[in-house]
Amino acid sequence: IFEYKVFSLMKKILLLVLFLPSIFISTAQVKSIYDFKTTTTDGKVFDFSMLRGKKMLIVNTASKCGFTPQYKSLEKLYEKYKNHNFIIIAFPSNDFKEQEPGTNKEIKEFCTVNYGVTFPLMAKVSVTGNQMEPIYKWLTQKTENGRFDAPVKWNFQKFMVNEKGELDGIAPSSEDPLSKRITDWIETKNQNKNKR
Repeated sequence: IFEYKVFSLMKKILLLVLFLPSIFISTAQVKSIYDFKTTTTDGKVFDFSMLRGKKMLIVNTASKCGFTPQYKSLEKLYEKYKNHNFIIIAFPSNDFKEQEPGTNKEIKEFCTVNYGVTFPLMAKVSVTGNQMEPIYKWLTQKTENGRFDAPVKWNFQKFMVNEKGELDGIAPSSEDPLSKRITDWIETKNQNKNKR
């Protein structure tokens, strides 16, 4: 009986030794949004670790899209909530029907002159395919963000990241940034729920 108990205990220890590394490996693969850095249209480093405690609306934008007038709503949203631990971050992209052909300088000028944009504009990136910007891998893939898959389908898709740096939900291109769902999300304290 004693030998059986020892054998049983050793078996359990061996199983723990075998499975613990895989548990650590799988959790280590899920990064935090605060691990990322990117570049603004001005060529400056933008460090997401500076945004701890803020809700973020991350949007892939384009200057020649049917949804381009959403820049106006985005700016209104930013003006209303920027002093309430909220930020909008735009990533111009030419991935869809080449609707963002401009240089970073041209994009910034277009957004400022036509829509008075004051929220952070990042340098033009790819949000799909092999050249995808690393932060977009995090936003779109469950294996990276630990929440859900959400591939970018078109310009002006909106990712909602809560104040803990977790992916909370997405809003499709067609949803106005001033929609009740988005404003309610900004105004509600984090519930730690998956809201797709």
